[in-house]
Amino acid sequence: MTLSFIDTTIIFFYMFGVLALGTILGKYVRSSKDYFLAGRLLPWWAIGMSVVATDIGAYDFVGASGGAYRYGLVQANFDWIGCIPGMILAAFIFVPYYWRAGVYTIPEYLGRRYNDSVRAAEALLWGVFMICNLGIFLWTTAVMLKPLLGWGVWTSIILTASVVGIYTFSGGLSAVVITDVVQCIIMFVGGAALVILGLSKVGGWSGLVEKVHALGTGYGDHFKLLLPVDTKSPYPWTGIMLGLTVVLATAYWIGNQAIIQRSLGARSEWDAKAGMLWGAFLKLFIPVFIVLPGLISLALHPGLENPDEALPILMKELLPPGLMGLVFAAFFAALMSTVDSYLNSAATLWTRDIYQRFLRRDASDSHYLVVGRVLTVVFVLLAVGFAPVTSKFPGIYVAMQTLLSFFQGPTLAILLLGMLWRRTTQWGGLAGLASGVTISAILFLMKKDIFICENPFLYIAWWSFVGSLVVTTLVSLFTKPYPVERLLGLVYGLTVKDKAIQHALEQRAEK
Repeated sequence: MTLSFIDTTIIFFYMFGVLALGTILGKYVRSSKDYFLAGRLLPWWAIGMSVVATDIGAYDFVGASGGAYRYGLVQANFDWIGCIPGMILAAFIFVPYYWRAGVYTIPEYLGRRYNDSVRAAEALLWGVFMICNLGIFLWTTAVMLKPLLGWGVWTSIILTASVVGIYTFSGGLSAVVITDVVQCIIMFVGGAALVILGLSKVGGWSGLVEKVHALGTGYGDHFKLLLPVDTKSPYPWTGIMLGLTVVLATAYWIGNQAIIQRSLGARSEWDAKAGMLWGAFLKLFIPVFIVLPGLISLALHPGLENPDEALPILMKELLPPGLMGLVFAAFFAALMSTVDSYLNSAATLWTRDIYQRFLRRDASDSHYLVVGRVLTVVFVLLAVGFAPVTSKFPGIYVAMQTLLSFFQGPTLAILLLGMLWRRTTQWGGLAGLASGVTISAILFLMKKDIFICENPFLYIAWWSFVGSLVVTTLVSLFTKPYPVERLLGLVYGLTVKDKAIQHALEQRAEK
């Protein structure tokens, strides 16, 4: 397919504008705090829009549409019950304590609550995951551009990595958040346009239901939000309610560095909480833009060999010149808003929690700023190398969720117990994290012998969470806890109101 002149012009000006904006903001980055936390000056409205733009990446547009094509409306659970409850929990309980603690990263909080071993392990897990996830996001580009433009895989990956890498390298979190705000607006406008045209093509909602049901008995569950336990899809209702709602979603919204980092950069505790709640409100509309296109594409083009191509094929068929450029820009917005966030967060994690903590503790602030930028470049290159591995999974969305299931359950267990139960000990947290990841690996290797569905990542997340919860509790009961004064400002109910005391505790924790 050849884009019209107006489409090409819209895409060019969009990408040039984002690149220019991110580069200009780089002039205001003078310290590592500016680079990693935007100087702690972010307002609530920017935080909320950036959180949504970060969460809704191109893999959601492509992967969730592909998932809806395969499995139906059940895919919407990943945004409705899989996001909003977790975001509310994060806003009222976890985010205020993270912000008060003055930390840069979630592993840094865990290090203060438990010990350096937990901090290092969590940083390594998240660092490796983010690199892999960046590769998934870049592969999404190739999946999208192939049917639309006929571009080669590596052309798409390298072009996208270059643009995002440049403005993230220059402007840090400030550039990421401001460009995310622009990209969030473009995503909503472009997604709405595609859905309106699609529903018009199939005869509205009733026409869509009728056309999908007419495909045969295998599509009878495509408009159900909850599927039976014996379903062959990865989304049985038990997995959705336990693995997704209780574990993966909650862990994602209270423990994902790429998400929480915006709240850590808030200008006040109120902005940190309000930003997350604003994002939860915006999340109500997301399934309309990313799930419905998959169902519309199924009604119009049943039998696609690769369902992840459902969205680009729909775009190719429905969008006129001009609007194609806008929706195409929305896709790039979704892609770049997620890639830039994970890229900046990965650099923050490895600079603060690995390099500064264990390799060079007393270097100058400018030194850590340089290290953060160097790591940004390194992670871009590693992500480009990992991108083709995504093709080994049955769908982009399953690839990302499978990676998350390995450590999200254990992370949630030690975050919940560490924040809500002061009796949790450092050795309980370390044992719980290690045992939970081990359980995930064992279940993944034995999945064909244990589970009915082919990709049981929701069950893996649930049982690794339960196992980690049990181990952390038992070990904590038999080991010595920290004194209460050591936990001030780190455990729910133990608030430090005196700023001098809080500063002293933070300095002691850093040492």
